[in-house]
Amino acid sequence: MNSSDYLLIIAGSGRMLAEAASKAGLKALVIDLYADLDTREYTLEACRLPSLAVEDVAPVLDELVRRYGVNQVVYGSGLEPYPETLDYLDRRMALLGNVPAVFRRLQDKAAFFTVLADLRIPFPVVTFVAPDADGSWLVKPMQGQGGLGIHPYSPGSADRGVYWQKFQEGTPGSVLFLADTHRACVVGFHTQFHADLSAGLEFAFSGLINHAILSGSQKSRVAGWLSRCVRAFGLKGLNTLDFIQDGERIYVLEINPRPSASMQCYGELVTCHIAACQGALPEALPAQKGFTGFRIVYAAKDFRIPEGFVWPEWVMDRPEAGVLCHAGQPVCSVISRRSDPEQVEAELAGRQQQIFNQLVKV
Repeated sequence: MNSSDYLLIIAGSGRMLAEAASKAGLKALVIDLYADLDTREYTLEACRLPSLAVEDVAPVLDELVRRYGVNQVVYGSGLEPYPETLDYLDRRMALLGNVPAVFRRLQDKAAFFTVLADLRIPFPVVTFVAPDADGSWLVKPMQGQGGLGIHPYSPGSADRGVYWQKFQEGTPGSVLFLADTHRACVVGFHTQFHADLSAGLEFAFSGLINHAILSGSQKSRVAGWLSRCVRAFGLKGLNTLDFIQDGERIYVLEINPRPSASMQCYGELVTCHIAACQGALPEALPAQKGFTGFRIVYAAKDFRIPEGFVWPEWVMDRPEAGVLCHAGQPVCSVISRRSDPEQVEAELAGRQQQIFNQLVKV
């Protein structure tokens, strides 16, 4: 088999990208932190590592290259704390995604918000010096992902590697888009769900639906921001922009420069991602049919997946029997597809509660 038929995927959880690659006819090899049942179903080989640090990744990647000749890689979420791993991947093979310099520039929040200000794109007030006691502020990690580590600011707290952002009321949302360093192609808008779990997890991402209550003019406004950001940062492939909507006002929060969880709400996008990274945007995307959403089920306490547990067909990211799930960590996710967004949200809530009752409370 030609080496171009193989695709290496590296992410905190590689299931979503592995499933998309498999459906696109590619032979997926995965390096992630779980190697769960679904991931193994869609891959030739799934390698579970204790971290995505380069010292853990390099020897496993070298072995996969030796055995399969794989020479191209797509990365997902989870590399935010490990930019050196991205450097290694870029040196080692064809990196199908934003290059390390772009990735780092977006993590440099002072530079990122300076660019937004220059582009006249609104965002909540930020500061890089601890604010005084007045006002409602959030502490956000510089290298954050999925809302982890965001928490309300308490004057006098010793926070490192963070910045402070004024709390903004509104509905959290995002937009998934393709880019070729010059242009942006919107895939879809979403409403995000957040789970208030515990200290440091008050704003943890817990899912989304590919539906957002935005007017046509608001969508056009955001699309214009995307075009400016793509050119300013040199973005390519699949990316997401997160925002807060407060009535007619929309504020940008961040750009995630890699395929995000929202891509599973659509049809096959891996080949579009690869083509966009190579400079070719699609002339048109398939029309959205109905609505899709998913929710993450988090563990309320430490427990092990029991032997013989039967997972419903609408569950994804299934851990194998005996796996220890720690309090506050994701256990699995549930998905729903319906013709009406309210039906999707209701079904997701019911399915999330069903898994929680059957499994997480045991």
